[in-house]
Amino acid sequence: MGLAALVVALGGGLVWLALRLRVASAARWAARAAYLDHVAPGLADLRRAVAPTGFARLSGRVAGVTVDLQAVPDTLTYRKLPALWLLVTLPGPLPLPRTLDLMIRPMGVEPFSNFDTLPHQIALPPGFPADAALRSDGPLDLAGADLLRRHLGLFRDARVKELVLSPKGLRITWLADEADRSRYLIFREAELGQQPLPPEALAPLLARALAIRRDILGADQGAGLQSCA
Repeated sequence: MGLAALVVALGGGLVWLALRLRVASAARWAARAAYLDHVAPGLADLRRAVAPTGFARLSGRVAGVTVDLQAVPDTLTYRKLPALWLLVTLPGPLPLPRTLDLMIRPMGVEPFSNFDTLPHQIALPPGFPADAALRSDGPLDLAGADLLRRHLGLFRDARVKELVLSPKGLRITWLADEADRSRYLIFREAELGQQPLPPEALAPLLARALAIRRDILGADQGAGLQSCA
């Protein structure tokens, strides 16, 4: 093969590679933007947004309660597979005196949480998961400890990472996806959220969040909870 032919062949290969990377990138961003599409029909008064990461964010109402859904990628944590976290938030005033943040196995670099900014590290009360940590912006009183204890069953799901209760609302953080170990270790490939979140994965998290909110408010909203379970 002459030099000119070799240059043409190399140039063609580079063009093919660039086109392939461009197509793959477009597909990745389209999948991220559509990640919450399958759960969107369950929200009334739906509002959509796209985060700088490309992942969708939805807000709306379930059983008359405002719900915010975010998918947050975590690709920076050292010695851990890249992960995609689903944040199920019920924003709105709650009659709580302080913020309580209960997290399983915190590593100090959780990009989805303000856990490390809370000034008080609280000793775990009896019966709490041994691998959990609890932080707050004030001392833990008996009412706060009892409230958390009533909902420790949430953490029977090993994918639940965090429960936040605050005067501004509550949040459950759940592991929605994790990079394939083999492909990540060999190729450093960390595709996340390529399949839309199924409604059956969201439903128990929403039901649990609504139950916690109902407990805090002391109101009977059982009919509303049944409609989303």
